[in-house]
Amino acid sequence: MSVIPSMAAGLAQLQALANFLDTGSSNATFSFYKGTKPASVSVAASAGNKLVTLNLPEPCFKQLNADSIELYPTDTATVTQAGTATWARLYNGNGDAVADFTVGTDITLANPSLALGSTLMVNSIVLRPST
Repeated sequence: MSVIPSMAAGLAQLQALANFLDTGSSNATFSFYKGTKPASVSVAASAGNKLVTLNLPEPCFKQLNADSIELYPTDTATVTQAGTATWARLYNGNGDAVADFTVGTDITLANPSLALGSTLMVNSIVLRPST
């Protein structure tokens, strides 16, 4: 059975998720990878496929909107391996995997082809509940 919450409940869940991202002694991060996205967040990401890691500020929650929450932009980070970003993993401040995102579907990058030594940041992070 699938549970689809109301908009208010979904927004409350996303606010709790933002609080969970801030747990731990470090900042939450988005890591972008090349290759195939794992079947679930419980499957370890291949360190050899990591292209860049971006830090979120703490707290990462920016604002509540009528149908979404918004996180603050990430910092700017240097790409450590060239490749096409195909997916990203969001980690909390403990380094625990929280969610996976498909580039082009869940996350839009101006150019997913990342050159070694170039920089990347995510200016807008908007999360919407499933309703």
